[in-house]
Amino acid sequence: MAPTSQPPQQDQTPPTKQKPESTTDQVYQIFIRATPEEIWNAIIQPEFSAKYFYGSRVETTAESGSPFRYLSPDGESLWGDETVIESDRPFRLVVGWRSLYDTELAAEPTSRVTWEIRRHDDSVSLLTVIHDHLGASPRTAEQVSGPGWMMVLSGLKTVLETGHGLTEPTS
Repeated sequence: MAPTSQPPQQDQTPPTKQKPESTTDQVYQIFIRATPEEIWNAIIQPEFSAKYFYGSRVETTAESGSPFRYLSPDGESLWGDETVIESDRPFRLVVGWRSLYDTELAAEPTSRVTWEIRRHDDSVSLLTVIHDHLGASPRTAEQVSGPGWMMVLSGLKTVLETGHGLTEPTS
């Protein structure tokens, strides 16, 4: 799939079903066949994020107080420009979140994303993503709920386990 100028809209609810309301605290969990260090690197390194985060390239040192930015696939615009709030490498990363690729989303207050990584056994880790502080950001809550974060997390898992992005050809 060719990179687009912004992440796709997530409203793909069939017309016969009512879309569930997004909540102000969203929690997602996924098991990944990778070490905490491998997952951490996939979160903070642009060569990984470009394969699973709608083509965007993360730019950060992941140190507390440092910038945490997402650049568009062409590198011409900022999709996100926030700060690392907390960092405990390779187990916990807390960052501000505000989507700049859409003017209505950019007008909402900053929310928060927490990445928690725990080793489950020798070859598998549990990644938990908590997106909270969404009470004053209802459009952001709706945009990232359900398929929004799950596409990102499924893509991250696929990249780490196969080396390929979820939507890129494998042959």
